[in-house]
Amino acid sequence: MVVSNKPKAVILLSGGLDSSTVLAIAKSQGYDCYCLSLDYHQRHNVELLAAQRVARALGATEHKTVQLDLSLFGGSALTDSTIAVPEQETQGIPVTYVPARNTIMLSLALAWAEVLQSRDIFIGVNALDYSGYPDCRGEYVKAFQQMANLATKAAVEGQTITVHAPLIEMTKADIIRSGHALGLDYGLTVSCYQANQQGAACGMCDSCRFRKAGFAQAGVADPTPYVGASSGA
Repeated sequence: MVVSNKPKAVILLSGGLDSSTVLAIAKSQGYDCYCLSLDYHQRHNVELLAAQRVARALGATEHKTVQLDLSLFGGSALTDSTIAVPEQETQGIPVTYVPARNTIMLSLALAWAEVLQSRDIFIGVNALDYSGYPDCRGEYVKAFQQMANLATKAAVEGQTITVHAPLIEMTKADIIRSGHALGLDYGLTVSCYQANQQGAACGMCDSCRFRKAGFAQAGVADPTPYVGASSGA
C-alpha cells in the first residue's frame, strides 16, 4: 500500500456546483481529499449521485455518505414535501433553508477529520450569490472553527483545525471560472432544489437562477440539463 505524504482534508461534498469547485480547489492545493456527503432525505437526493460522480472524477481518496434523516424535523422545503420550493425570488431567509444543516455537516466533518488526523476541513459556502442562509456567512465559519478548536482532543493537544471556505467572497461567475480553469466538468453536478431523478433541473428555483446567471456572466457554456424547453443558454 502506498502511503501518501500529502496533508489530508475533509471536503463537504453535496454534488452541487459550489462544493464540487471546492473539491477541485483542495485537490489543486495538494490535499488528499476525503469527501463527506449527507443523505438527509433531501427532496433533491439525486445530488448524492452527482457527489459520487464528482468524487470519482476528481480522484478523491475516499468518499463517505452519512445517513441522517432531517425530514423527521421538517421545517424546510428541502425536507418537507408539503412545503413548495419557491420558483420566484422571495424576501428574507427562504423556506429552502434547512435548520442547522451546515452545523450538522461541519460537525460530522470535524469528527472524521479528527479520526483521520486531518487539520483541514473545506466547505463550499458563499456569502455573495446565495439565498441568504445564516450558516453561509464568514462570521459563522470563523465561529465554527473557534468551537472546533475548543471541542476536540486533537486541537487541545496542539493539532488545530482550519475550516476553509475558499468561495466565501466569490461571485457565482468567479466560482465557475475557477472550477473551469481547474478542468471541473460541471455537467457532473446537480444544483437544483427539485431536480428530477435524471438530474434535470427546474430552471426556476433560487439555486437554478444563481447557477444560470453565473454561467452566463462567466462566459462559460452551461451544461445543465433543464426540464422541458427551459435552457441555460
